[in-house]
Amino acid sequence: MNMSKAERTIDAIWRIESAKLIAGLTRMVRDIGLAEDLAQDALVIALERWPESGIPDNPGAWLMTTAKRRAIDLLRRNKLRDQKYEELAYHKDLYTEEDLDSRLDGEIGDDLLRLIFMTCHPILSQEARVALTLRLLCGLTTDEIAHAFLAAESTIAQRIVRAKRTLNSAKVPFEVPAGEELNDRMSAVLEVIYLMFNEGYSATAGEDWIRPLLCQEALRIGRVLAEIAPAEPEVHGLVALMEIQSSRFRTRVTRTGEPVLLLDQNRALWDQLLIHRGLAALERSQKLGQPYGPYALQAAISACHAKAHEASETDWPRIAALYEALSRVTPSPIVELNRAVAISMAFGPAFGLQIVDELNAEPSLRGYHLLPSVRGDLLYKLNRFNEAQEEFEHAASLTRNERERELLLKRAAECAVCKKK
Repeated sequence: MNMSKAERTIDAIWRIESAKLIAGLTRMVRDIGLAEDLAQDALVIALERWPESGIPDNPGAWLMTTAKRRAIDLLRRNKLRDQKYEELAYHKDLYTEEDLDSRLDGEIGDDLLRLIFMTCHPILSQEARVALTLRLLCGLTTDEIAHAFLAAESTIAQRIVRAKRTLNSAKVPFEVPAGEELNDRMSAVLEVIYLMFNEGYSATAGEDWIRPLLCQEALRIGRVLAEIAPAEPEVHGLVALMEIQSSRFRTRVTRTGEPVLLLDQNRALWDQLLIHRGLAALERSQKLGQPYGPYALQAAISACHAKAHEASETDWPRIAALYEALSRVTPSPIVELNRAVAISMAFGPAFGLQIVDELNAEPSLRGYHLLPSVRGDLLYKLNRFNEAQEEFEHAASLTRNERERELLLKRAAECAVCKKK
């Protein structure tokens, strides 16, 4: 295996395993910053050894074992070793050689949920929670997060460092809280799980358009949370959204990894079990008797697509109405952009273009690749191929995902062909 291929493989493994690794180490050392450092140390060792020795059969367990052994060495050298050894006496099952050599899968899921609640402590600002989530749970680099925030990389790096220090200084417990504290953090926790799922559903950067394992982990955590908080309608709404969206995974990319847009997907291959589970979760949310929140509204939109056996059967007027409701609950330029797409499908591209043109002046969407992508699609449908080509090329220059860039450039090339006809 040559080095470049080995490094790509290790990077892919790291993106899959890093969140579980950091969660397990945080349970051990009770310091989120130290846990990330130990995980990074294990990654460095893997980069040194695996190109020569080959990828282990269970790379996640190998990384965890390596990181835990380094953690034990660090604790032994620590000035507070007596206090730490006292903690070891209470948690000795976590630090035995048998544990280090095991595959460590029993408590990892709970650890991830604990880590999410820890990073969602109200002591952190919303911006810090989001940055920390994308870094620790989604495996994004500070550069990728900075691009998503349209901020300087140094700003994001400082935000993440301060967040970890704040959690450590405040000794925020590594646990799933109960009672009012659970309710107080629920909105932030749902946002984190939603972010985690979305990063898997449409990857910010890299060679793959989707990261199914990240979505599966977010969905699994959502299902656990629904058991913990069965009376919270938005928990069921988010689970419903993730179930229905997950049903499309087999059709979102071709065998060679190229993206397949929603209207072009083979709906016969959508996972009906996941759709039924999603519709049932949406019904549970509805039965709790409260108005739809943002996640339930998005789930209802996904349900419209799921119920249409053919793309032509999609109830676009209802989807446009649901986006209108969503814009009232959580007004944002991105929701408005999605509403423009729905309106264009329901009433024609010219109506959608009017909304998109108004969004061109929105500062928060400057650098957001989907704005010129949507505008390019609407212009294409209106046979304004010169403008459409420019928009697709601009969108391709903004995205950090290789597969998405290829798709956008392909659409730009289609515009060039249409101009010649």
